[in-house]
Amino acid sequence: MYDRYAGLIFDMDGTILDTEPTHRKAWREVLARYGMRFDEQAMIGLNGAPTWRIAQSIIEANQGDLDPYLLAQEKTAAVKAMLLDSVRPLPLIEVVKEWHGRRPLSVGTGSESAIAEALLAHLGLRHYFHAVIAADHVQHHKPAPDTFLLCAERMGVEATQCVVFEDADFGIQAARAAGMDVVDVRLL
Repeated sequence: MYDRYAGLIFDMDGTILDTEPTHRKAWREVLARYGMRFDEQAMIGLNGAPTWRIAQSIIEANQGDLDPYLLAQEKTAAVKAMLLDSVRPLPLIEVVKEWHGRRPLSVGTGSESAIAEALLAHLGLRHYFHAVIAADHVQHHKPAPDTFLLCAERMGVEATQCVVFEDADFGIQAARAAGMDVVDVRLL
């Protein structure tokens, strides 16, 4: 089905790993310390964005006066403490296993590299990927194409020869901006 592509790129959160419930739980826990809340639908609209950008949106919605980078660090620490116990692969991991060794594979995620690497290693999945490109590896995050362009570069594949598997609008926009085909996994 994906024979025509020279490289396959996978978003991580909500695409190959079921991390979304844990991310929401971590946000609730951290925001409760400040008497703040988040709107579930607004959060879904920010899927794929770096943590600091989500923090900035939450702070603005709550008319708060916090540093979004510090709030993002608190949330990242909370996620690290919870995720290793709760995260599970999603069914799309079967595509990863099927194409491993047949094409170069990479992960392009809005998560921080420490979390991405820890999760993939913990689940025994890291060896499937030539590269894991995370939010701290690029200056311009999804919906900018930088994450996926760096994935292609690290795999040694032309961007136009890649397909991206994504579950978020920002990621789909990023893949298209990179000149890549994209599979919206929400439609599978």
